[in-house]
Amino acid sequence: MGISRPSGPVLLTTAATAGALVLTALVPGSATADPTPRPVTREGSPLGDGRAAMTPEAAAERALGSAPAPELTDERGRGYPRERKLTAPPENSADKSIKLGLTPYHGIAPKLNELQRVGDRVSVEIAGRSAGGHQLYLVTVTAPESAPEAARQERMRERIENAPSAAAKDKAIRASYKTPVFINNNIHGNEWEGTDAALKLIEKLAKAKDKKSRSLLAHNRLYFNITANPDGRIAGTRANAAGFDLNRDFITASQPEARAVREIAVAKQPAVMIDLHGYVNGTLIEPTTPPHGENYEYDLFLKNSYANALGMEAAVNGLGYTEEKDGVKPAVIPFRDQEEGWDDWPPIFTPQYLPFHGAVATHTIEFPMQVNNAAYEREPVAELRRRAAVNVDIAGAAMRASVDYADRHRTSLIADQIEVFRRGATGAKQVPVSKETVPGVPGIGPEDVYTTTFPRAYVIPAGGRGQRSATAAARLVDHLLTNDVRVERAGHRFRLGGTTYPKGSYVVDMHQPKRGLANVMLADGRDISGKVSAMYDISGWSLGRLWGASVASVKKGDLDRVRAREVRAASRVGHVAPRGDLRLRLDDPREIAAVNFLLAEGVSVRRDRDGSAIVPSSARRTAAVAARRYDVEFDATKAEGGAALHRTRVAAAVTPGELFALREMNFDVTPVSTAVLNAGFDWRRTDALFVSAGLDHDKLNATARAGLDRFLTEGGGLVGRGAAGAALNADAGLLAVKPVEGNGDANGVVRVANRGGTVTGGAPAHSFVYSPMWFTGLGSGVRVEQRYGSGDLLVSGHWRAVEDGTGGPSAAAGRPCVVSGTARGAGVVLFGTEPLFRDHPKGAFPQVGRALLSVDRRHSV
Repeated sequence: MGISRPSGPVLLTTAATAGALVLTALVPGSATADPTPRPVTREGSPLGDGRAAMTPEAAAERALGSAPAPELTDERGRGYPRERKLTAPPENSADKSIKLGLTPYHGIAPKLNELQRVGDRVSVEIAGRSAGGHQLYLVTVTAPESAPEAARQERMRERIENAPSAAAKDKAIRASYKTPVFINNNIHGNEWEGTDAALKLIEKLAKAKDKKSRSLLAHNRLYFNITANPDGRIAGTRANAAGFDLNRDFITASQPEARAVREIAVAKQPAVMIDLHGYVNGTLIEPTTPPHGENYEYDLFLKNSYANALGMEAAVNGLGYTEEKDGVKPAVIPFRDQEEGWDDWPPIFTPQYLPFHGAVATHTIEFPMQVNNAAYEREPVAELRRRAAVNVDIAGAAMRASVDYADRHRTSLIADQIEVFRRGATGAKQVPVSKETVPGVPGIGPEDVYTTTFPRAYVIPAGGRGQRSATAAARLVDHLLTNDVRVERAGHRFRLGGTTYPKGSYVVDMHQPKRGLANVMLADGRDISGKVSAMYDISGWSLGRLWGASVASVKKGDLDRVRAREVRAASRVGHVAPRGDLRLRLDDPREIAAVNFLLAEGVSVRRDRDGSAIVPSSARRTAAVAARRYDVEFDATKAEGGAALHRTRVAAAVTPGELFALREMNFDVTPVSTAVLNAGFDWRRTDALFVSAGLDHDKLNATARAGLDRFLTEGGGLVGRGAAGAALNADAGLLAVKPVEGNGDANGVVRVANRGGTVTGGAPAHSFVYSPMWFTGLGSGVRVEQRYGSGDLLVSGHWRAVEDGTGGPSAAAGRPCVVSGTARGAGVVLFGTEPLFRDHPKGAFPQVGRALLSVDRRHSV
């Protein structure tokens, strides 16, 4: 039960604000036994179900954290097939697939309806909706199953995860469990052909009458996400309708399409997974070059992935395409054929996320013939269709080879999946890859060995001095739970690893089947700057450091002494003090969203010296609405506050991720760019300008430049991030600072030191950088809000000096990375960090929110 609060007229919850989670998969203290199920208590409820496409307003209210995955249609109690009559969308002649001779999105539903009528092997579920509101179709192809048989399959699936030691000895699982294979298509919208290859394979299997096909479907379930990105498929864009690259969104799962795949991973538990992409010639087939993710059971993964890759290579090359005749080069397996440059280090890609749910063979497949971007516009239609047909053929070959591999090796695949979960549940050590541990895989060297030491537990302390933000802690807990990480909540104060934690603290016991996923989210990560020269994408992330909650790593401890119960949702923390004026700490994006809500409702809010918001007691009822909606705490205060806060209307020349973050924080945002300003822009409805991309002062016409200068000199505020923000500051003659750009390839989690006050008061001691920047030559009146940490500032990631020795972390150490001041009447804040990057550093979001609320001088006292 939660900790009771003093009663009052607007008391919102009796649950403890100081909730702490414990994640367990075993009876505490057990090192060998399978987990024993514990009583489950529902202590709160998740945010919404995420089924519908979210408007910016809904995102501001609901997506401020880890919104739960859109659940697959509840088909429990039903067998297969599970036929569903799909409603076809209206025909869209602008669908970019049509030019390539491929299936437009509006043609998929009729095709699936037709395939369901062919026989009794094809089922369709709605896995969710895209950001643009389009349905996501999950197709299952398998032999018919009665309702009791489907239930038996589900029990076996659950036993594999939850009782892996027993499952390893279960003869029924070895004999009759259907191997789950997942084929994900078109996650990059302008990499189309996987969808069409999947439809062809589904049709072939639906109609096949041969003995081999019947046996295949009797022993396997094949799952096809027909198009993971219908928005991009229609528009011919890599990103979805919200501008997000969905194959960078795993771990954070900010987008509904990623949450749908997450739900498939949890509910279906694939053993084999392939993700269809383009365009790399010759066809690229993972496994990858180093560095390899250190939280995988990589020995099991490499054994199966390499073997399956060889089969796909043979199938693709066996189609007979040649470079001379068709422009098609032989397939490439990076692990075997390359030294570096295509790694599996970050868990943000689909094939790098699925192994944490038990997949032991996962692959990105890049078919070879480019048909997108410039080629789409340049090449004749006939050539584009020839290329697309080649890609469909190659994608189909990769699919068929993977399905055949799963069928031939289904017993060992499931045994390896069980072993992944067993190692997690029992706390077993990882097995380093070597010629002995992964026989048959050539070229394994010390550069391929990546393992980690898992802590005994993580503790997310209850509110109070040990927890920076109860709101952030609750969001982090809910996010762990939606990712199928097990969390418990302590019913009493306890001592673990030499530290005493209060009642209500959350604990993540790392003896659990999906310990790799828990660790990849909560651990600091590793500085891998010395391992390779450059990384394909980000190399540092840590929700434990960047999401704003205090998280403790406990290396050793006796969890038998922790009395805890497994939870399915974090306790709600929303609360309003029963009397007196109210203080709202602006330390979390939900708190920024709440204060923007109050301002929009006309509440008189003032800012205290530490940047928190002071709300008059007369607004208690409105505060109660905000507390419920955003799950934030309003504490009693005697502080009167200083300057009045006002609703800040933001003109934003930013990346899609930053726009999404601003709307999460409930700002009234109007996207702008150089072109928008040149076309004529009314600055009267804008209070602050946020610039990080797409706005070049030198390319503004005279009228646009005059309008921008007038906005700034009349008290409008500027928040700038990175090179674009710093350049606009210089071109407009504002703050006297010299920006210094670090290595443009650098990224990661860094230590920072905060000055406190309006912008960085209460900010975390860590932030995120991507092409880092710092400031020197600070003129009069420039205030340093935040500095990079001294000494070794990089916690995890990849940050080297450039060839001439400049731009490295040693040059940045101790340097200002966030500065502020007033110039020409404008309030200015400049960021050299990346505080809104792809939903990763949520704990840093409020720094931008506070900056936007503070730079408007026209409304300041």
